Amino acid sequence: MIEITNLSKRFGSKTALDGVSFTAFDGKVTGFLGPNGAGKSTTMRAALGLIAPDSGKALIDGADFRKSRAPMTSVGAVLDAKSAHKNRSAYNHLLSLALTNGISKRRVNEVINFTGLESVKKRKTGGFSLGMSQRLSIAAALLGDPHNLVLDEPVNGLDPEGVKWVRELCRFYASQGRAVLLSSHLMSEVALTADNLVIIGQGKVLETTTVNDFVAEHSAHSIRVVTPEPQKLRAIFASAPEVQVHVEQRTASDPREGEVFRINGADLKSAAQVFAQAQLVTYELVEEKVSLEEAYLSLTHSQAQYTAKELPGERPIEYVQQNMDGNFATAGNMQFNGEGQTR
Repeated sequence: MIEITNLSKRFGSKTALDGVSFTAFDGKVTGFLGPNGAGKSTTMRAALGLIAPDSGKALIDGADFRKSRAPMTSVGAVLDAKSAHKNRSAYNHLLSLALTNGISKRRVNEVINFTGLESVKKRKTGGFSLGMSQRLSIAAALLGDPHNLVLDEPVNGLDPEGVKWVRELCRFYASQGRAVLLSSHLMSEVALTADNLVIIGQGKVLETTTVNDFVAEHSAHSIRVVTPEPQKLRAIFASAPEVQVHVEQRTASDPREGEVFRINGADLKSAAQVFAQAQLVTYELVEEKVSLEEAYLSLTHSQAQYTAKELPGERPIEYVQQNMDGNFATAGNMQFNGEGQTR
């Protein structure tokens, strides 16, 4: 278990950490998220005694990591994929770590095989690609069969198979009752890998939660509709100002006919009943949930140190609803009589 309590750190005039507190529990993968410069790497380095905090403390399994007599069995860390000496082979890099930490040569060969480095173990690391360097740094982290893993952007440079492998590694370690603290910018991978989330921005913890709870709290569901009757669709929601209807860009999976819309502010079940009563022809009707990435960006956008402007292009059009003639059902209060008219 990794316990971070009120960590604060300044570098000159810049506050890197401001009272950061959270726990990465045993048996869980904790996703550690935040924009560039948010304080993720500083927190991890402080937890491992590589940076002295101005205040607060970090405990690994209840003890100060700097006092550990067997640090590689306590924590396996990936902080810098290019940390190995460029003129040393992968095998010799791992062997030197093993010999200085009382770890057997047999374990060196085990982690080389486990991380897929057997064919390049005699090559100098200076010629390694970023992906190969990541695998080597992960091999080094696993040398001591540690109880805790601290992984700072471990999938950078990895191919899809490697990304999947890291995901499975994290889940496997957590399933053995170990703690995994995972920092990553790949939100899709965090969503698939993590149990809990710690979100940090400008040196402060913004939220500690679970993946499911975070998405549910910070996102609104929407309905995707494909219909050949766009005017009827607009009329249905004409008297429901809380409902927004947007033109949506067609995707390859959409039906070829009809127009595509996204509806915000309407319940799927109620909308389906309205469409049926109004006899609206629909080729597709599906509820879409906001992804972890979208929810994360919504929370952290104001905390980002570097932001880019929107690319030029058309924005979704929000229809200005107008009352229209006809007996179409409307979605104002989702109550209808047998003829599809409001009551």
